[in-house]
Amino acid sequence: MLLFQLLEALGGLGLFVFGMKTLADGLQRFASGRFRRLVEKLGGNRLSAALMGGCLSSLLQSSGAASVLIIGFVNAGLLSLYQALGMLVGTGLGTALAVQFIAFKISFLSLPAIFLGVVFRFFSRRRRWVFFGEILLGFGLLFFGLEIMESRLLPLGQAEILQGTHSFPFDMPIANVLIGALIAFLVQSGSAALGVILAVAGSGFIGFEQATAMALGEVMGTLALSAIGAIGGTLTAKRTVFFYGVISVSSVALVLLFFPFYLQLVSMVTPGYGGGASHVGSVFSLTPPQALSHTVTARAVANSYTLFSIFMALVFLPFIGFFARSAGKILPEKGDINIEPHPRFLDFRVVNTPTLAFLQAGNELKRMAQVAHSMVTDTLEQFYEFNAKKASLIQQKENLLDVLQKEISSFLVLLARQAPSSEKPLEIPVFLSTVNDLEGIGDNCEIILECLRRKKEDMVYFSETAMDELKSLAKDASYLMNLAVDALDSFDVPDAEAMKELKKALLTSEEKLKRNHLVRLSTGNCTVIAGLLFMEIIAAFTKIGDFSYSIIEMQRTLR
Repeated sequence: MLLFQLLEALGGLGLFVFGMKTLADGLQRFASGRFRRLVEKLGGNRLSAALMGGCLSSLLQSSGAASVLIIGFVNAGLLSLYQALGMLVGTGLGTALAVQFIAFKISFLSLPAIFLGVVFRFFSRRRRWVFFGEILLGFGLLFFGLEIMESRLLPLGQAEILQGTHSFPFDMPIANVLIGALIAFLVQSGSAALGVILAVAGSGFIGFEQATAMALGEVMGTLALSAIGAIGGTLTAKRTVFFYGVISVSSVALVLLFFPFYLQLVSMVTPGYGGGASHVGSVFSLTPPQALSHTVTARAVANSYTLFSIFMALVFLPFIGFFARSAGKILPEKGDINIEPHPRFLDFRVVNTPTLAFLQAGNELKRMAQVAHSMVTDTLEQFYEFNAKKASLIQQKENLLDVLQKEISSFLVLLARQAPSSEKPLEIPVFLSTVNDLEGIGDNCEIILECLRRKKEDMVYFSETAMDELKSLAKDASYLMNLAVDALDSFDVPDAEAMKELKKALLTSEEKLKRNHLVRLSTGNCTVIAGLLFMEIIAAFTKIGDFSYSIIEMQRTLR
């Protein structure tokens, strides 16, 4: 009988997790893409960032998913370290709201909600009603699964074979924190993990103290998911996870240090709690969990997590500015080029001062050129030895170019509206054209990198002659790129006739390589797949040369 009850409890768990996922999917579709735009606009200060993090966690019904998404925003350059830390701290508040919602015993609404959800989901023609049906269906499945779990775990909690869960080491708070972290990591949802803990505590399977410590472990599981999301990401993403780890570990450690007092505080804010406190050996201890009703126990666990989330936000939100300022010293940047996906020199507040604004735009443009130049150099090195780590670095640089293109273009457009017509009117179109050319160079480096990756993974062979030809063309394109960067840095523009000869030589090399390739293809010395990759690489390097030539010619218009 115990085995069947355990299997039914696991079935209830499956319904609960599936309901949570369905509810989250419905909420996301119902909210459409507006939330992401809202994140970009309202993440400006710590309070609004925490609020947005809480809303995101509630919308996704998962602090783990929210944290991974926030790290994704950081990698994409949409959020700064300061904003991301505020949002990550706020995810706990959203999860606390979801847990309070789950703690209410409204299982009697589960089956009607499932029925209405199915009606709207499968029989409605309007998209928003379909999404609303998903929300109702997820809501019903969530509480129906929760009810099954609690009812089936109730007799299991009385079984002698499972009484060991109330003994060492399971009565140690740190052990229960680790168990809670493992549950949150495995189900990849803080809300779902806390829902499971509430169900287990509500059935009497574990006691109040154990469940409270497990609830604290949720934040550690969320931290682990965030850390996985930052693997291979930008330095800002890694810094974000590091400082979020400092905040999470410190919060849990502080609560565990004063755990008996914390339990008493929870008892004081939980209506109907029958525990109270007694003074034994100068340490507060609660009446044994068996003295409490299971419903009140679940409510107390939900309140404990809510108090913890509020404590974490109140204590550490004031410090996120300090963390952001200290990031460069604690986790210094490696390499000569800053590849964090954020502008370094632009300040939109100075657009009313055109002279300073043009200087900032010029500095950011030079930085963008240095990044594009390093991408060309790194891509050329991949011909000699393909390095997966360097390939990841090239991808990060391409992401930076995309961000800088957007930011510099927006800055220049705003500047064009503010600056008088007499103040350097020619620089704005030249800068805009150069920004687009540099981003195009990055795109073509990415194309070449993808071709080289496919060549390596599919074990495509290039003949020695073909490789020599590609390397020669790559050096010609790289030389033009060097001239373009020099033109931006020192305003030393090469002679027009010499530039025309270089471009003509590049195009001649391209035509020669294509003819040689067709000869090898016709004689069977080259496979079709190798030929396709070869032609893509040729076209990409030629475009890099064209973009570099365009940058030099645009700089000539300013002389």
